[in-house]
Amino acid sequence: MEEFQSSISHFKEGKFQEALSQINSCIKKDWNNPEYFFFRARVHSRLGDFDSALIDFDKLINLDPYNPSYINDRAVVLHLMKKNEEALVEFDRAINLDPKNPYRFASRAYFRDRIGDLTGAIEDYEKAIELDPDDAVAYNNKGLLEEKLGYRERAKSSFSKADDLIGYSPKENAESFPKPDTDTQITAENRFENDPKKITVKNYFKLVKNILTNPSTRQEFMLFLKSKLSGSPK
Repeated sequence: MEEFQSSISHFKEGKFQEALSQINSCIKKDWNNPEYFFFRARVHSRLGDFDSALIDFDKLINLDPYNPSYINDRAVVLHLMKKNEEALVEFDRAINLDPKNPYRFASRAYFRDRIGDLTGAIEDYEKAIELDPDDAVAYNNKGLLEEKLGYRERAKSSFSKADDLIGYSPKENAESFPKPDTDTQITAENRFENDPKKITVKNYFKLVKNILTNPSTRQEFMLFLKSKLSGSPK
């Protein structure tokens, strides 16, 4: 257990090779511990070794074939490997196994956005909102997609709802409906300068899950997004 905690500490510090060495040692001692394989899969992903991550997820699914978390994260890896048809099948399967979890729909929405299915992504965000009406992030991302499709009034409504949920009020001199730039949505391309929680392809889903389930994190993150929109300092 001490080695596992050490591996986690290395991971948090960005020392991924060290984290990998430690978790490999743990697995040698306990070959059938799913927590170790799940963590190693994420370490492999952070290192860009998607083939190894997929092997670990396959091992996990062999141990627990109906675990939606394993299936969902395996879908992410498949997408990163540009195997989008297979990824979609897995995202669908995770939703079928866990249809009351808004995170499943937010995950597939993100994927659909990345492959150009904006209408499908909006539908998934709407389902996520149906399951969690307080999900300001889903409203924000839905609004950005609606704006991409030219649905200005729908987008305005979505942004307004997100604002209400986090208690954000635009400055009097700011535009009532500022146009977000391409980096405003929570996507794999986001690189917020000077922010310790930079969003990358490899940590996106962990962050979104935290935002969906942790109201304080959701509010902090959405206020950060709005500061970028309005140009106000952090």
